[in-house]
Amino acid sequence: MAEMVKSTTSSGPRTADASPVTRFFRATEIDTRLLGMIGALVIIWIGFHIITGGLFLTPRNLWNLSVQTTDIAIMTTGMVLIIVTRNIDLSVGSVLGLCGMIMGVTQAKILPEYIGFDSPFTWVITLLIGIIAGALIGTFQGMIIAFLNVPSFIVTLGGLLVWRGATWLVTSGQTVAPMDQTFRIMGGGAEGSIGATWSWVVGIAACLFVIASIIGSRHQRRRFGFPRRPLWAEYFLAILSCFLILGAVSIANSYYWPINIAKKYAETNNIPWPETGLDIPYGIAVPVLIAIVVGIIMTFIATRLRFGRYVFAIGGNPEAAELAGIKTRWVTVRIFALMGILAAIAAAISTARLNAATNSQGTLDELYTIAAAVIGGTSLAGGTGTIAGAMLGALVMQSLQSGMVLAHVDTPLQSVVVGTVLVVAVWLDTVYRARAK
Repeated sequence: MAEMVKSTTSSGPRTADASPVTRFFRATEIDTRLLGMIGALVIIWIGFHIITGGLFLTPRNLWNLSVQTTDIAIMTTGMVLIIVTRNIDLSVGSVLGLCGMIMGVTQAKILPEYIGFDSPFTWVITLLIGIIAGALIGTFQGMIIAFLNVPSFIVTLGGLLVWRGATWLVTSGQTVAPMDQTFRIMGGGAEGSIGATWSWVVGIAACLFVIASIIGSRHQRRRFGFPRRPLWAEYFLAILSCFLILGAVSIANSYYWPINIAKKYAETNNIPWPETGLDIPYGIAVPVLIAIVVGIIMTFIATRLRFGRYVFAIGGNPEAAELAGIKTRWVTVRIFALMGILAAIAAAISTARLNAATNSQGTLDELYTIAAAVIGGTSLAGGTGTIAGAMLGALVMQSLQSGMVLAHVDTPLQSVVVGTVLVVAVWLDTVYRARAK
């Protein structure tokens, strides 16, 4: 009982006067804005499920939705840091396209002459070259913004045009295909999934990680004398997190390979084909795992490293940050270099999923990436934003697109809906911040 009293996160009178719901949110420290986004996402899913006659909330569509979200989700983690520092990057879609084309040409035309097409090192070399190209592009743009004092809007708008044109020049507009077999694993599909067993292993490991994080956080708060959540709140968060993780794994394992692919697999591995067919679960897709790992790393960078604190300090007050000794120009360069690396990773996933590098890759992705960050709570005024919120915003954006496609909504009307949602999201953000003050 004493532990429960000591662990409260609010002062006595204030907590006593609050409603049960308010006390619950204070105790659990759940971000109400993030919870509101989850509520909006649930409403979108249920609405499209009804409109599409039960097609949206199926394992197949949810699995495809998770894979389709990865490109934007990965890039929006970097866009958060850029917008937080009061900058913008309009070139990420074109950088994705150029890096994708470079990786396509590398593995389909250059490397086969030296190490063969199916070499086990092809995908590693290809990915490294793509990441280096993205980092160089991001660094170049960051240097112009930081040291030549050209606004990021202008620099990246020029980059949008330059890198898109460079994508066409690499192959004179030709599509490059096919991709290396191992490289294609990053795109998902039957070969790019880890199956049921490993999916449960990953899910259980994720649950243990969450529990360990909660325990570690509690110990840290006790060590430094910070207020701790009540024990019941810790248990609630642990149970809820594990329920959501294992539920997602269960859905991924409920989607099975198509019959033709399953038959081919059975023939290759000398497995007798049963009369009822062979149900082989996809499990978690590899690109989804990549996006989750990127999200964890970016969250660690933004919240745990000195670099992340510098980013938010610059966004809050650039002049004060510079007077405090922060090398704001080099921080800006690093942010854009990091954005280039993330665009290259997204390019690898996109190219692997298409099994080709095309000139149209990444078209309008810059707008969807910015929209996802803003919908996820990143303020265009700078200083505020979360990685988790931005990735959830990417899922909201992709859910709208996927639902409208299933509902046979015309493409022009889809653009109208997405644009309206973006404007409303910015308006709600403005209202929220005005009330917070």
